[in-house]
Amino acid sequence: MGISLFIAGLIGGPLVIIVFLSLRTFRRSSCAFYLTIMSVVNFAQLFTGLFSYIMLYGFSIDWSNLSLLYCKCRLFSVQSNSLISFTCLCLATIDQFLATCSHPRWHQYNNITFARYMVIGTIIFWISHGIPFILYYNHTLSSVTNTPICMITNTIFYRYFYSFYLPVLTSILPITIMIIFGVLSYRNIQRIDHRTIPLVRRELDKQLTVMVLVQVFYAVLALTPQLIYSYYSLITGTSTDQFTLILIQSIRNIITMFYYTYFMSSLYIYTSVSKRFRQQLIYVLFTLHYNRWSLLKRRNNRIEPQA
Repeated sequence: MGISLFIAGLIGGPLVIIVFLSLRTFRRSSCAFYLTIMSVVNFAQLFTGLFSYIMLYGFSIDWSNLSLLYCKCRLFSVQSNSLISFTCLCLATIDQFLATCSHPRWHQYNNITFARYMVIGTIIFWISHGIPFILYYNHTLSSVTNTPICMITNTIFYRYFYSFYLPVLTSILPITIMIIFGVLSYRNIQRIDHRTIPLVRRELDKQLTVMVLVQVFYAVLALTPQLIYSYYSLITGTSTDQFTLILIQSIRNIITMFYYTYFMSSLYIYTSVSKRFRQQLIYVLFTLHYNRWSLLKRRNNRIEPQA
């Protein structure tokens, strides 16, 4: 299953980015900009998170235990990518709420310049937040196997990781923001036909709002099991019963795979819920880029070698 998700993400991630960057309509949209950045970090997360997980539980190869540098950098990248992705989806949801508000004063925040500042601030903030991951993830000798294992070596950071980072930053906070502004955006979009808005802008707002709302709905589904498991682990601690350990690990693997579907699902969500996006995808791939490539190829074939 993990390999299938990884391949699907390798295909879907770049296609979403290509569509958003190829069409002027999306390049001028602050919401589409947030979704573009989200797609970029989601694609990176497939390598730093999912691929390493596949190698560990599919092939029993744990690069984190083999290399201290990889141990530190992987966890730093995983947390940075996931939090940037969740933040961008939250910003996209808030952006669509503001875009569909009836009061004009909120529309001043729906511009690409403001979105760029927000994304730059988001990236700087979460990269800074990841510094303790580099400092406090280290190799320690396992008492069972007597081999190095990658783990947190600072008690305070350990408590922060399991009591705040996992349950709050990666679950409760983004889920709450997404649900609140998703519901408000849905309420606004029901009234959008009764307002004086240019047809092109109205259709774009509808398209992006539907795409974002369905993405939010799926994100909530993908993140909630992780939240439940985090609280369960925090409350019950580590079991010593072998059967219980195997059962919990199996459940954890299923939850983790479902969690990583969030990072590869964008293309498949957008094409499922938006006919316009399907048409845009076909246009970008076959009319825009393929025809441009064919024209360039024909021009190169016409060039005759000089004597």
